[in-house]
Amino acid sequence: MIDLSQYFPITNPTLIFFVVLLIVLFAPIIMGKLRIPHIIGMVLAGVLVGQYGLNVLSRDDSFELFGKVGLFYIMFLAALEMDMDGFRKSTGRMALFGLFSAGIPFLMTYAAGATLLGYSLPASLLLSCIMASNTLIAYPIVGRYGLSRKPSVTLSVGATMVALLLSLIVMAALVSSFHGGSGLLFWLWFAGKLVAYVAFVVMAIPRLTRWFLRRYSDAVMQFIFILAMMFMSAALSEAIGIEGIFGAFMAGLILNRYIPRLSPLMNRLEFIGNALFIPYFLIGVGMLINVRLLFQGGNIVWVVFVIVFIGTVGKALAAYLSARLFRLPLSSAHMMFGLTSAHAAAAIAMVMVGMKLETTPGQYLVGDDMLNGVVIMILFTCVISTLVTERAAQCITMRDQDMVSDNSHVDDEKMLVPVKYPEYANRLINMAILMRNEKLNREIVALNVVYDDQQMRRNQEKGERLLEQVVGYAAAADVRLQTQVRVAANIANGIKHAFKEFNASEILIGMHTHKEVSNKFWGEFHQSLFNGLSRQIIMARLIHPLNTIRRIQVAVPSRAQFEPGFRRWLERLARLAYNLDCRIVFHGRSDTLEHIRVYMETRHQGVRAEYGSMEHWNEMPQLATTIHEDHLFVVVTARKGTVSYKNAQERLPEELTKFFSGANLMIIFPDQYGDAMDEMTFSQPQHTEEHSYYDILVKWLKNIIKI
Repeated sequence: MIDLSQYFPITNPTLIFFVVLLIVLFAPIIMGKLRIPHIIGMVLAGVLVGQYGLNVLSRDDSFELFGKVGLFYIMFLAALEMDMDGFRKSTGRMALFGLFSAGIPFLMTYAAGATLLGYSLPASLLLSCIMASNTLIAYPIVGRYGLSRKPSVTLSVGATMVALLLSLIVMAALVSSFHGGSGLLFWLWFAGKLVAYVAFVVMAIPRLTRWFLRRYSDAVMQFIFILAMMFMSAALSEAIGIEGIFGAFMAGLILNRYIPRLSPLMNRLEFIGNALFIPYFLIGVGMLINVRLLFQGGNIVWVVFVIVFIGTVGKALAAYLSARLFRLPLSSAHMMFGLTSAHAAAAIAMVMVGMKLETTPGQYLVGDDMLNGVVIMILFTCVISTLVTERAAQCITMRDQDMVSDNSHVDDEKMLVPVKYPEYANRLINMAILMRNEKLNREIVALNVVYDDQQMRRNQEKGERLLEQVVGYAAAADVRLQTQVRVAANIANGIKHAFKEFNASEILIGMHTHKEVSNKFWGEFHQSLFNGLSRQIIMARLIHPLNTIRRIQVAVPSRAQFEPGFRRWLERLARLAYNLDCRIVFHGRSDTLEHIRVYMETRHQGVRAEYGSMEHWNEMPQLATTIHEDHLFVVVTARKGTVSYKNAQERLPEELTKFFSGANLMIIFPDQYGDAMDEMTFSQPQHTEEHSYYDILVKWLKNIIKI
């Protein structure tokens, strides 16, 4: 009989990677059929193939390396996907939940360690630090359900970092006491290093990121740069005596606004993490667990029971008490408990540190029973965490679906994006992605129009290559794109005909960068376009990448609220500001701003909107002093003969050229007739019949004056 044991554990790197990929592939399939969260499958697979299971794989350096990257990735993505507006508003609640989540398990575990388990004071403190911290093992479940911006998730992620930081501080003091130092000088030095670290990453990373993203648009280079920033922050965190996961989380918070949630870059980061690094980490955690010890009887069963029971009850008390204080629903409390109840890498790191601390010569702080108890505890808490989080995610999803929105409306959104220049096309598609309604999941139409001349065939081939480029860009963000290369004798007419054929709702088109004041400000066909179409047209001049924009400033003409397209352009700008996580400032007359305020507070509470007075259109050049290179200046204009049109808008080309020549610019011509927009309802003054008569009167008076 052939002895197969001689071939195991596998040491060939190629075969090791092959086995890991098989686990990553089949674990979700098998767990899905059993209706068990996929993450548990990864951990259990690690137990099965590890040295304490079938001994198929040995936990070599690749698991150490990729596992650490996977842990960093979990914390990094958690911070990257957070709702920063909710984070800022909930700082106090996060701190309180973090104190409960660390303090309650810490005190309960310390009492249990000293009494029920008979551990010494330092050993009980070490075990308390382990149980006070937690790892966001179940966070990928939240991402899969699209709940990363829910208040309960934001609170849980923030509380995890607070609990981890407090645990690491107590741990640092414990380690220092073994080396003869834990006095005032130690704490002053530790606090100084922490403040210096935070100040450095907060000041350095944003500046480096803006500089890099503005100069390099290559997808691979941007991806590598973001990872480099994450590892730099993690390495600096380790250098000051705090675990690298804290640094990875800090990097995610800082980079949050530079990586929009719907961007191709975010999609690539999530894909690589969820496909490789995070599964590697979970499998590596499973390989550390020796389930056989539970069947050997003795003290280990008691140790595991006490640690798991006390630690889990402590985390549950913290979550449900906090949810009660914050008046959150029960499903949110389940989510908070599920996310904060698991222990993994941080627990392993702490117990490994304890194994190096000598209490007496030859005796170490962490004995075999504590080591094995903590490792097996990881398995149980991971199972509890994933089961509770999965159930909570399902409940929250069902709750959201059952909620009837008073703001439900029909939206005919279908954006047409004419593209011509390869270096500019991706930016226009990116803007369309950030402005579209993700819930409708409508495709974007990319159009390339070529002249019907002798160069037609050649230009068609160029257009097809360009459209292939933007299709790949949109696919990286999981956005569908329809494309067409159209032959026309007139570019503007080609766009108009395509607009009607695709039944589009609006046009997003790029602007040229002529700096001279001339009648050609609008470009060769732009004026023909907005004169020939009464639907919304957005013209954009993007000098810098959108993800480096820090503020959107909008000039709104008086009576804009009476235009049929008022809500459409407002909706697009609100989505853009939300996805870029930047402030948006509206400048206009008080009555117009009041309508905008009601709309934003009703529909987009998460957008940081501000309002500045501009009583007359002639004041617009004064805004030039407030526009910086990282701002986007938006001008809402109007066609002749409409309610919000005014003679001062005739000077718009000269003013934009003179005062805003170097600015990121967007010019919006709103819809000029009612359609599906009229079906939108929200709690603000509506366009009544009285206003319609007023519009007719204004138009009639203007015609009389012209005559």
